[in-house]
Amino acid sequence: MINFCKNANCPSSHELLNFQIGEKSAAEQRKIRAHLTECEFCAAELEFYTHYPQEDEKVETEENPKPLYELAKALLGNRRNDFSLLNKMLGENERLMFEKI
Repeated sequence: MINFCKNANCPSSHELLNFQIGEKSAAEQRKIRAHLTECEFCAAELEFYTHYPQEDEKVETEENPKPLYELAKALLGNRRNDFSLLNKMLGENERLMFEKI
């Protein structure tokens, strides 16, 4: 259970919900059933939805404020050891710089 997470081959949560309520074609149902026999994460997610049914509710989305978007982008770049955007943002506000160790 080292990689207990979704991967590129997993159906989305929305697809699993549609599978659970029977809104998938027979071919899609077979494909998801086969996936569930091999993927503990998706099987657990589907089990969760069985115990905690999801309600259809509309969620209004808003665009992220530009400074928040830029910070998130800089922090994600940091995960790849690319500190250029983060350093640029910090340089505008602080005298603190990051560098690769």
